[in-house]
Amino acid sequence: MKVIAINGSPRAEGNTFHALNIIKKELLNEGIELEIVDFGTKAIHGCTACTMCSQTKNERCIIDNDMVNETIQKMAAADGIILASPVYFAGIAGTMKCFLDRAFYVSSANGGLYRGKVAAAVTAVRRSGGSHTIDGLNHYITYGEMVVATSSYWNIVHGRAPGEMLLDLEGVQTMELLGRNIAWLLKMKDKAAIPQHSKEIRVATSFIR
Repeated sequence: MKVIAINGSPRAEGNTFHALNIIKKELLNEGIELEIVDFGTKAIHGCTACTMCSQTKNERCIIDNDMVNETIQKMAAADGIILASPVYFAGIAGTMKCFLDRAFYVSSANGGLYRGKVAAAVTAVRRSGGSHTIDGLNHYITYGEMVVATSSYWNIVHGRAPGEMLLDLEGVQTMELLGRNIAWLLKMKDKAAIPQHSKEIRVATSFIR
């Protein structure tokens, strides 16, 4: 089994990375691979709402000069997905938001590429805004019809300088337990081997007449 973690931090080895590394260790202990994909350090264009992915239905965004399409396929092939972002002005970091908008639009346009996958949101924060950012990340997860993995507290770690979150002992414990719960859910799903019901055609209602 494999999990893909999207690191939306512009600091490749900042506190978001360290939080993901804690989860990675727990998953490896359970025989599950975790690949961290760094997006915060890249130049990623936002979604232009061109709807071409809805027309082509080839599981690709029409913008093809970055690593978004490659990562969409990695997410579609993975058993689990972790969305991780630092807090910027009490919200998701800009580059991460650009990626998520495109990745989940393509997923929806192609029947739900991430449906039924185990997922979790993680964020790193200096002081406040963590809960709002977690909520924002979970919007994508729940929109994608994914199975949410939880821990004993909100999946937030605190720290400013890179690696400082390791001093947040409660945050460290939260990440450790999150890793074990992700592994448990993945193994439960694998053992149950119950096929997912077919995707329903979305009913879109406009309130502007």
